[in-house]
Amino acid sequence: MDLFDSDDDTSSFCMDEVQVHKDVMLDQSLDALYEKRSSTREQALASIIDAFNSDLQHDFVEKNFATLLHLCLHCTKKGSSKESSLASHVIGLLALTVGLGDQAQEILEESVTPLSQALKSGREALKITSILECLAIITFVGGTNAEQTERSMQIIWQMIHPKLGSNVVATKPLSAVITSVVASWAFLLTTVDGWTLGPKIWLETVTCLSSLLEKDDRSVRIAAGEALALIFELGTLEKFAAQAKGCAYGSVKEGSVSQEALINMHGLKAKVTNQARDLSVEAGGKGSAKKDLNAQRNLFRDLVVFLEGGYAPETSTKVGGNTLQTRTWYQMIQFNFLKHFLGGGLIKHMQENEFLHDVFSFTPKKIGATIMSSDEKRFLKSPNSALNKARTRFMNELRMLTMIAESERWALCSDGGE
Repeated sequence: MDLFDSDDDTSSFCMDEVQVHKDVMLDQSLDALYEKRSSTREQALASIIDAFNSDLQHDFVEKNFATLLHLCLHCTKKGSSKESSLASHVIGLLALTVGLGDQAQEILEESVTPLSQALKSGREALKITSILECLAIITFVGGTNAEQTERSMQIIWQMIHPKLGSNVVATKPLSAVITSVVASWAFLLTTVDGWTLGPKIWLETVTCLSSLLEKDDRSVRIAAGEALALIFELGTLEKFAAQAKGCAYGSVKEGSVSQEALINMHGLKAKVTNQARDLSVEAGGKGSAKKDLNAQRNLFRDLVVFLEGGYAPETSTKVGGNTLQTRTWYQMIQFNFLKHFLGGGLIKHMQENEFLHDVFSFTPKKIGATIMSSDEKRFLKSPNSALNKARTRFMNELRMLTMIAESERWALCSDGGE
């Protein structure tokens, strides 16, 4: 007969049972990725995503890292659009779980070529956007130098601006793909030096993003607006201006910015400011979702304030029992991208993922502890809760043992007295 020594032992016992169940489920899901039926693999990938969202599966990853990575890469290449999307998401979650280090670098180097090939062969928006987000995540975690990050940014950007060759036919990308390209590209731009753009690339990129502000799709306009805010926040235009001023005084260097280019840059900034001002007061069209319209107005209102006064918006988000604050465009873009990618797993990862703690300089009040809601606390106090049932069973068994011991003691006394 098992007796519990304390409430903590009871709770630990229940948690161990749950973890064992999760471990078995993950092992079964991994085995299912070898199955021929696509629907079986899809279901397995969905289960793995749920497990990675609900907890940081360090033990499972330690044992199955290479196997999981290569099975998922195979799924992105050979599977259906849905399967490829799910597998891409697992790879991204795998990178976020391992955090900085050799494994994250391995994920990036092993994945970049097959993901790039899958992008070129893909037609469905679901598959393409998932791979783009995966590439952005694994580069964000595993990219150790500017060259790796720029390589991924070029792969992403070519989805809307392909380098045309004799065997390449330009196709008009869907709005969902454009939105994902811009958001993923901007997410990676938060990690590199603004000088990487260079004057020619700066002009081309800002011109392209400015044209996207005129698209019909609101999600495209919002993504382009955030990317433009980030580019101007990098201060590259001011650096170019200082460089051009130096040229005017005779200190000409190779690759310096000409006065004509600088004038074009300032003119482009003025155009973007006017576009942002118009979008900040845009009236809703027929069938326009009010939430999306408000999001657009708020974003471009903030962008106008930033472009004219230099003040970036500050945000405050409740994460479990804590508050995460952003005070720059790049922090806000990073958080929004990760929030979108993690979905229901955001709270768990922000509470326990040390990599994300470092990214946002965020320290939860209770690292590694479960933060319970008031309803959960009331449930644990309820006579019907598992913990209280275990406690009641223990007390009943203890009373029974005491009664048996007392009976045996009295029997011995009675025998001794005869």
